[in-house]
Amino acid sequence: MKPYARAERVSMQIQQAITELLSKKIQDPRMEMATVSAVKMSPDLSLAQVYITVFGDKKRIREALEGFQKSKGFIKKRIAPKLGLRIMPELRFIHDDSFDNAARLDALIDAAPKGENPDPDPDAPDGASCDLDCE
Repeated sequence: MKPYARAERVSMQIQQAITELLSKKIQDPRMEMATVSAVKMSPDLSLAQVYITVFGDKKRIREALEGFQKSKGFIKKRIAPKLGLRIMPELRFIHDDSFDNAARLDALIDAAPKGENPDPDPDAPDGASCDLDCE
């Protein structure tokens, strides 16, 4: 059994509840293109780190995080009954840049030269490549 299975269950509940709020109740235009990508709970369930993915530039990301910060009380009030916890965890909203990093890596891979072997060292004998002292 995993040591913090309850924390994982609560994090999934929080993610689902906030996602539902975003689609139905929250009308803030700053949070329009935001998605909850993950929620990580502290082992004692006192803190929930909510990772947000925002499509757009840095200004758009900053505005979305500000919107979430301003709506924190509303979000906590709406999702608390769904969680059934005695104490509602503190919500901390964090930009999730893993999708940006993945897109950057994909672009680098696509831009890489095609072929199995890099260009061999032209000074090496028989066209072989040698990084160390070749004799």
